[in-house]
Amino acid sequence: MTDLVVGPWGARFLGRSFPCSVGRGGIGQKCCEGDGITPRGVWHLGEVMARPDRGGFAPGATPIGPRDLWSDDPADPAYNTAVRAPHPHSHEALRRPDGLYDLVGALDYNWPVAVAGAGSAIFLHVWRGPRKPTAGCVAFRRDDLGWILQRWSPRSRVIIR
Repeated sequence: MTDLVVGPWGARFLGRSFPCSVGRGGIGQKCCEGDGITPRGVWHLGEVMARPDRGGFAPGATPIGPRDLWSDDPADPAYNTAVRAPHPHSHEALRRPDGLYDLVGALDYNWPVAVAGAGSAIFLHVWRGPRKPTAGCVAFRRDDLGWILQRWSPRSRVIIR
């Protein structure tokens, strides 16, 4: 089984169990931008990005530079995509001082063709700590996320239950 199966208290991948964190609104049906819900469903991993200057690595990862951002503004024509600074719409910096995005993968939730307001990026990223909720993403210990992404295959999916 090459799927990453995520539940509210942990995840399984290639026979191993991993602690993880999900959105502050739990797992369920997303309603809108900022609802804090991790969307239930079957997703594919799109772009993987990493901070090589901080030891982030995954095969084929796009390096995150100082001008790299992610648009989270439903009024932006580039909503829910990677953009570069300067950017006139609301966005999130991908190069963060806290290390949450040192290694990050974007799921195909509301991507690559985004519906405005349905919710922007659902990422797999580095966590703040055990049981510390995210804004809707799935977060792992840094070494666990690296282990998962290094073994990811084109057939792998993220199943959030």
